[in-house]
Amino acid sequence: MTDARGRVVAWSTSAAQLVGLDSTEAVGRPVVDLLGTQPRWLTGPDEWRGTLEIRGLEGDSRQVPVRASRLGDGTGEEPLWLLAHETVEPFPTGHTLTHWLRTDCPVAVAIYDARLHCVLQNAEMRRLLGASHEEYVGQGLSAALIGVGVEEWEARLRRVLESGQADEGFPVRVRALSDPVHERRFTASVAPLRGPAEQAVGVCITVTDTAERRSAQERLALLNEASISIGRTLDVMRTGQELADLAIPRLADYVCVDLVDALLSGEEPPHGPATGAVLRRVANRSIHEGTPEAVVSVGDVDFYPANSAQAHCLTTGRSALYRTPSEAAWVLEDPLRMAKVQEYGFHSWMIVPVDARGTTLGVAMFLRSRHSAPFDDEDLTLAEEVVARAAVCLDNARRFTRERTAALTLQRSLLPQRLPEQSAVQAAFRYLPGAPELGVGGDWIDVIPLSGARVALVVGDVVGHGLQASATMGRLRTAVRTLADVDLAPDELLTHLDDLVIRLASESETAEGVAASEIGATCLYAVYDPVSGRCCLARAGHPLPAVVWPDGTSALLDLPAGPPLGLGGLAFESVEVELPEGSLLALYTDGLIAARQQDVGTGLDRLLLELSGVHTSTDALCDQVVEALLPDHRTDDAALLLARVRQLDADQVAIWDVPADPEAVAGTRAHVVRQLRDWGCEAAGFVTELVVSELVTNAIRYGSSPIQLRLIRDRSLICEVIDGSSTAPHLRRARAFDEGGRGLMLVAQLTQRWGTQQTPDGKVIWCEQALPAEI
Repeated sequence: MTDARGRVVAWSTSAAQLVGLDSTEAVGRPVVDLLGTQPRWLTGPDEWRGTLEIRGLEGDSRQVPVRASRLGDGTGEEPLWLLAHETVEPFPTGHTLTHWLRTDCPVAVAIYDARLHCVLQNAEMRRLLGASHEEYVGQGLSAALIGVGVEEWEARLRRVLESGQADEGFPVRVRALSDPVHERRFTASVAPLRGPAEQAVGVCITVTDTAERRSAQERLALLNEASISIGRTLDVMRTGQELADLAIPRLADYVCVDLVDALLSGEEPPHGPATGAVLRRVANRSIHEGTPEAVVSVGDVDFYPANSAQAHCLTTGRSALYRTPSEAAWVLEDPLRMAKVQEYGFHSWMIVPVDARGTTLGVAMFLRSRHSAPFDDEDLTLAEEVVARAAVCLDNARRFTRERTAALTLQRSLLPQRLPEQSAVQAAFRYLPGAPELGVGGDWIDVIPLSGARVALVVGDVVGHGLQASATMGRLRTAVRTLADVDLAPDELLTHLDDLVIRLASESETAEGVAASEIGATCLYAVYDPVSGRCCLARAGHPLPAVVWPDGTSALLDLPAGPPLGLGGLAFESVEVELPEGSLLALYTDGLIAARQQDVGTGLDRLLLELSGVHTSTDALCDQVVEALLPDHRTDDAALLLARVRQLDADQVAIWDVPADPEAVAGTRAHVVRQLRDWGCEAAGFVTELVVSELVTNAIRYGSSPIQLRLIRDRSLICEVIDGSSTAPHLRRARAFDEGGRGLMLVAQLTQRWGTQQTPDGKVIWCEQALPAEI
């Protein structure tokens, strides 16, 4: 440092190293003696830059860049000059730094004086506070902000000013006077500005806007919640409602979801028509209770014209964003929707296509009324992501609905659509599938008319769920009907059915790798005879049947359990019981008694309680039992068959003992003719005489005693010939010159159907013919 005359008044260590003289040798001497150059800066401006040639002690010299700056000497008389060796290019300070801070600094910065009045704020701070520089400079925080957070913020500024200690990273929640509706959240830091005496003369505030970070976090949270809360079930309606529930109120004030009608039945949705769109409303949700803004109720269908955003979205697969009502021309053209817009103040729309795997399933519409800010592009992107996740769930639900509908259609086609007409029992049944996620089951019931006005009652349950169980059920039901036509006893029928299940299991293991133990079933088979009033039953691992006696009391019939079908090697046993007129027989699967109750015993007690009493209609009783025993969400299929037994009147049955003598045939025909006359069936006399003659003659020739003829007048005229031989006849076509062999052929051609039935004491040959029309 030199004075105004060029004498050295201060000499630094760096100067000593550069020149080779210490401060004691340099201070007080002219700078021209030390540096070998004239002090050209003394006559120049306040600041001078140049290159000086500095000589060393050994006579060497070098060029050194130097900056000379005029300084006050502290006395106010002559200035002092500071000489600095510039080793690098100088950083632009002063005006350049101030300009960058005001205009280009990405951090919001403001400087306040000791009175906490704003001295300077940069462009970023003006954007955050919403106040111009001219309006705010010279005033405190309350001139631009409102809210309880302003007082706390000013208190922090005052503490920093008084203590001189910085306060960093504290949250601020305020509202700007320019936008008092929306709250703003900042993270602020305050540092003291110190004067020459180290005292705080002001504070510097730096502010970071956390709104964008918070908004990103909220969007991520919304998307995460969408992954969890949407698609929890495979139900189209519920999935659509979950989408609407998620968006309210965080994204919109009203949301509705419209899907193509085919989606609800699982069919492939058609492409959006150019002439408009017919959509079914599956979900409504609003910030208002009861969703009063909705023009269409859930479940109803609405038509959107070709110029509507909905039709456009279905056709193009692209979203639409309307920031003002004037942009939505299709809304302005609809008086009903326009009335809702005016009533609730809707001002912004987003219509997003529900698109999954390249197929547009419908549209979701988001509206804002209470939110003052219109939807922006970020809102649209968020809505598209949420809807895209929901669309996959909706498509999964559609595919599941289609597969389940196909499976249920298959299963129901294998079950009886209606019970056959017969006189033995008044029957009603119910089949209720389990929960959709379990797939179709293998429960089935059947009512099969047999010869002699008898009827077979069947109930079964195949192990497992799905198409495999349903297909197995169809096979078993067909097998039971086939075996029933042969008129096998219940225990024999179950034995044949057991062999069939074993073969099916073996075939499945070979063809599909399914273990044989995975295919099994239970079954109960009962045959009721309305002539004798007796019922023969056998079961294969199935729950016991229940019976309600005519006095209203109920009980379980005691039957041998029998092994489940598919085990093999174990015998089945039949039990015969007498059922008085009006008794009610209840057959069911275990899904009925174990659905709501914790154990089967409790379910059986509840079943017997519901069956007890006087009931006039089996159909109404079915509904009562199902409602009492089955919950809304079932974990297994359930089947119930109720049959109230009837007995034929004594005058509907005629029985004759026939001697084993061919001459007795004529007398037997005469008995039949008289009986038909008493019944008013003379028109059937000719055919019946021929049939009786052939069957009785065959019994006398080829059968054994005792021989008996029975006529039954029911829905048809039934002729039965019983004999003591177990040899069954067979139908054959006689040749031209054969003297016999035409009897059964004649019976088959003259009657509706015929057959044989094996009995413990022999056999029964029977045939049926239609009654005359007047009967």
